[in-house]
Amino acid sequence: MKKFINSVDTVLDESLDGLVAAHADILALGADRKFVRRKTLKPGKVALISGGGSGHEPLHGGLVGQGMLDAACPGQVFTSPTPDQMVAAAEEVNTGAGVLFIVKNYEGDVMNFDMAAEMSEGIQQVVTNDDVAVEDSLYTTGRRGVAGTLIVEKIVGAAAEEGRGLDALRQLGDRVNGRTRSMGVALTSCTVPAAGKPNFEIGDDEMEFGVGIHGEPGRRRAKLASADAIAEEICEAITGDLGAAARGNALLFVNGFGATPSMELYLMYNAARRIFEKQGVNIVRSLVGSYVTSLDMAGCSITLSMFDDEAARLWDAPVHTVALRWGV
Repeated sequence: MKKFINSVDTVLDESLDGLVAAHADILALGADRKFVRRKTLKPGKVALISGGGSGHEPLHGGLVGQGMLDAACPGQVFTSPTPDQMVAAAEEVNTGAGVLFIVKNYEGDVMNFDMAAEMSEGIQQVVTNDDVAVEDSLYTTGRRGVAGTLIVEKIVGAAAEEGRGLDALRQLGDRVNGRTRSMGVALTSCTVPAAGKPNFEIGDDEMEFGVGIHGEPGRRRAKLASADAIAEEICEAITGDLGAAARGNALLFVNGFGATPSMELYLMYNAARRIFEKQGVNIVRSLVGSYVTSLDMAGCSITLSMFDDEAARLWDAPVHTVALRWGV
C-alpha cells in the first residue's frame, strides 16, 4: 500500500483539519470533529445535513456551503457516522426552521440517521436510492444511494436558500431522487488504509459492472471492452429503468471514482451523451469530474436526472462550496 498517511488511526482527523484550514472562508469544524459546517449560517433557513463514511470526497464535506449543505457528518472510511454526530450537527446549524437529512441508502447510514432524527425535533429525511445496478447488496436493502445524491443536495440546497419550508424541501428531494438514475463500472479495486490491501481482486483485463461506491460487487464481472460498449450497457440500464420517463430534458453527470483521469471521463461523457440523445433525451445540463469517489478506485459512474424548468433553475442557482462553485 502506497498512500500519503502518517498513521491509519489519524487519517480522517488530519484530512478534516486540512480541509477546513484550506477553505476557512467557507467551512468550520465542529467540536471533536463530529461534523463540518457552513461557516456563516443563514437565519431562518431550513438546514440541510448529510454525511456518510469517508473515502468518497469531495462528497459530503466538499458540498457544504452556500446553496448546498449546512453540515456534513464524516464517518471513518466506508463507515457510517454515529447518531451523536448528526444530533450535534443539527443542534449547531438549526436556526429555527428545522432540519432536513439527506441520506444515502446504505443500512448503516439509514439506521444512524433514523436514530438521530428520533433523538431530535423538527427533522425530516430524504433517502437517495438512484443506483439501478442491483436491488439489494452487501450494504443495503433496496437500491444504493450513489452519485445522484449530489444532484439532490444541489437542487434542494438551492430551494432551501430561497426560503422554502421543510415539508416542501422533503417533497422536492423525493421528486428529484425519483427521476434520477445511476450505474457505475470499476476497472480496479480500492484500498482502505486500515486494511492495507484491495477490497477485491480483479484481473487486468476485467471490469466490474454495477459496482458500488465502496467497491462492493455489482451485476457481473466481464472482460474489458471499449468505452462505447461500456457506456452503451450502462445507458441502456438507466433508460430501461426510467422507462417512458426517459424523454425530454436531463442533466448528465459522469463521475469518477478517484483514479480515473479527466480525459477518460470526458470521453465517457461524449459516449453517453450520444447514446442518450439517440434515445430521445435532451441533455441540457452537464457535470463531469470526480465528486463521489471510492478512494483510489479506477472507474466511473453515469447519472441521468430528468429535468423540468424548476430543476434546471435550481441547478443553475448560485453555489459556493469546495467542490461546486458558480453564480457567486
